[in-house]
Amino acid sequence: MERTAVSDEDKRRGLRRMKAVAGGFLLAATVIYVVARWQESAGAAAWVGYVRAAAEAGMVGALADWFAVTALFRRPLGLPIPHTAIIPTRKDALGQSLGDFVGANFLSEQVVRDKLRRAGISGRLGGWLSQPAHAERVTSELATAVRGAVQVLRDEDVQAVLEQAVVRKVLAQPWGPPLGRILGQVFADGSHHKLVDLICDRAYDWVRDNHDTVLRVVSQRAPSWSPKFFDAMVADKIYAEVLSFAWAVKTDPEHQMRKAVDRFLVEFADDLQHDPKTMAKAEQIKQQVLDHPEVQNLVSSAWGTAKKMLLDAAEDPSSELRIRVREGLASLGRRLTEEPELRAKVDGWLEGAAVYVVSNYRAEITTLITDTVERWDAEETSRKIELQVGRDLQFIRINGTVVGALAGLAIHTVSQLLL
Repeated sequence: MERTAVSDEDKRRGLRRMKAVAGGFLLAATVIYVVARWQESAGAAAWVGYVRAAAEAGMVGALADWFAVTALFRRPLGLPIPHTAIIPTRKDALGQSLGDFVGANFLSEQVVRDKLRRAGISGRLGGWLSQPAHAERVTSELATAVRGAVQVLRDEDVQAVLEQAVVRKVLAQPWGPPLGRILGQVFADGSHHKLVDLICDRAYDWVRDNHDTVLRVVSQRAPSWSPKFFDAMVADKIYAEVLSFAWAVKTDPEHQMRKAVDRFLVEFADDLQHDPKTMAKAEQIKQQVLDHPEVQNLVSSAWGTAKKMLLDAAEDPSSELRIRVREGLASLGRRLTEEPELRAKVDGWLEGAAVYVVSNYRAEITTLITDTVERWDAEETSRKIELQVGRDLQFIRINGTVVGALAGLAIHTVSQLLL
């Protein structure tokens, strides 16, 4: 503010000084004219007439240009002369003309494209981003923006959006057909065989390590009148058969049990896609899962967890997120510097975006100029413009005095030569 005030004061002093100089030229021409006229009436030499003619024309030129310059900003001598005080009385029209001029000459598609093309923004941006210090600076600014955005958002609003965008979307989509298609592809590729192998291994290990459990189960299911030694023999026989069966399933990839499991899984995947009862059962399970209190708590706390992770990552310069963003920006900068195709593509995007803006919002942009000018006070606007350009306009008055004097001298000389 102080720097602007000092600058305006300097301009006021400069304007007053140039007005005094221009007025001095007019005064000098007037004095010379009066003296020369007096000398002519006293019978002075012929050359005085040339001086008087030059001074007289200089006075006329000075007065005419004073009137022209003054008429731009106010009414000369306060007289209501038509087409004076042009800036105060035609401020709005001038603002509209200025807006139209800017829109036609600065916001045209060709001008914007040519300017952006010559600017080479993508190349400059690439060279700037490729420097580690600049990539770190951009990363820090992005982290600040993320922190600000996350802290501004209300948790309840974000949770409501998550429920609307995620949970209800999940509820609206049936699970059966897409899950069936995924499982069908998995089973067709044989990717489930490792899981079946693991289950078979665990089943064999359980049977092998739980001999007493098998004996106890068989004994409990035996009739009360059955002798104990007989129950133990039957239990041992059953255990041996179960263990042998589990070992066969584990070691034989072509075992009938494995094939039966494969057939069951393939049929189950097909039922999920086409069997109404299976699809309805899948929907019931989906609803039970989503209605479970633990799942509800997970959905409710998801934003809180994500928010904490984002804030922690944004605040820590050594976090994985910031490291990856920084490296990504530096890599992008190097690619923009080294790859002409990428530079051309980015420049095309920038040109397209800028052209879209000026093509669709040119009127809104120029309205900023016209509306601003309309809000200005007429007299204050006139004073501001005069402060900015008035000093230079005083040279018009000075030139008018000099050129008028020379023209008057030339005219008087020609007239004397022709007489």
